[in-house]
Amino acid sequence: MSTSLHHRAVENLGTRIVAGDLPTGHVMLAEQLEAELKVSRSVVREAVRVLQSLGLVETIKRVGIRVLPANRWNPFDPQVIRWRLSGEGRGAQLRSLAELRTAVEPVAAELAAVNAPEELRRELVEVSHAMRDAGQAGDVARFLELDILFHSLLLTGSGNEMFANMVGQVAETLTGRTVHGLMPDHPRTAALQWHVDLAEAIAAGNAVKAREVSNQIMRGSISELEPTWKGQPRVFVPVQRR
Repeated sequence: MSTSLHHRAVENLGTRIVAGDLPTGHVMLAEQLEAELKVSRSVVREAVRVLQSLGLVETIKRVGIRVLPANRWNPFDPQVIRWRLSGEGRGAQLRSLAELRTAVEPVAAELAAVNAPEELRRELVEVSHAMRDAGQAGDVARFLELDILFHSLLLTGSGNEMFANMVGQVAETLTGRTVHGLMPDHPRTAALQWHVDLAEAIAAGNAVKAREVSNQIMRGSISELEPTWKGQPRVFVPVQRR
């Protein structure tokens, strides 16, 4: 029960902060949150600790719990990504993630073609064919599951542990696109084939082709999603000067 209450408190406050319902600079008191959320002080304290770790709030002695601006949030945390995808800033979040993936995944594909273990290469090819079948059949749930697995294998197969730690962000991106109706029931035939081509390039150790096809996939994704972020502002994070 305590874990459930804690999760609900984090979700409630996190969603409202990211949506702007609790705006930057807004100050909350622990006792007010206890009454509002109908939870104990310990649940509030733990929820605030989680939100602090994500950069959403800070506690100020004798003042309260203050909401921080978006440029202080942890943009890589899957929870923050999910909350942003659920709100009006969905387009801007998709843009940031698409641009990040375009910068990283083609390089990861190139590295995977050189470094991935043989077993991972075989699995990647199998998953790409299963993805094509699920996409052609319009099996949205199965396609999402396989799409997440495909890109997770790609990132981990690079042999770069920092790329591998982007799996959670990619999973939230693909899930968010599906949940919010931004993924077609039947993906484009060309896009399905690109995933097969990418997997086979990696399996064959063709680093140049792997990078080219991965870049093609990412550019295609940006082209599809671009209308969702038209006119949405960017977040400029101040440079920390020493």
